[in-house]
Amino acid sequence: MEIYFQADGGDSFILFSKTHWMTLFVIVGIIVLIFLFRRVLRKQPINNIVRIWLAAILIISEISLHSWLWRIGEWTIQYSLPFHLSSISILLSAALLLTKSYSLFEFTYFAGVGSALQAMITPDISAYTFPHFRYVHFFISHGGIVVANLYMVLVEKYKPTAKSVWKAFLYLNVYTIFVFLLNYFIEGNYMYISKKPVNPSILDYLGPWPLYILPLEVIAFITFLILYVPFWLFDRFGKR
Repeated sequence: MEIYFQADGGDSFILFSKTHWMTLFVIVGIIVLIFLFRRVLRKQPINNIVRIWLAAILIISEISLHSWLWRIGEWTIQYSLPFHLSSISILLSAALLLTKSYSLFEFTYFAGVGSALQAMITPDISAYTFPHFRYVHFFISHGGIVVANLYMVLVEKYKPTAKSVWKAFLYLNVYTIFVFLLNYFIEGNYMYISKKPVNPSILDYLGPWPLYILPLEVIAFITFLILYVPFWLFDRFGKR
């Protein structure tokens, strides 16, 4: 088991490799199963049990990451606190499952699912591949965000509104301001808004710091709109 938790991942991650595709198919398969069994999942006590288990998986995945970083000596206050958008989305999605708060859903559906989908399509884990812990954790945590929020859509019948898009965008910007100030005081780089990540990313095509933040705002808003489109189409044409 030692090799699965070591700091050096060994084999490098290959984008859209067989392993990558199979991982994405597993996550899609879980979502399909939730859709197929949505009526069963609405019944008690199954509903409570599944929501609690999904929330536990998200929380344990976040705790396990901090334990691993501490174990290999790479946990730092500048980079390891749960203030990246993915980390805060994991915790808020777990809270959503436990509380069924619609206000949380309005944020986690857009900011959480949007960032998680982008992360899973182009993962920032170049040094790790299956079955290394970092690879498994990455897809469980990010896939868990998507599964948690689509569970609320498919099983609990939650639907975002046009107003939700603007609320989520406002909340994201307020949170970004908070993180920017935090980065300044602790010399961190949470959400990569203080400098670009070391590994190649979409930010490399958006200009130097701080100019790339403005295109990121546009990308985020367009992503939110795309996530809202299925609900807009259903409201407009689905009931005819």
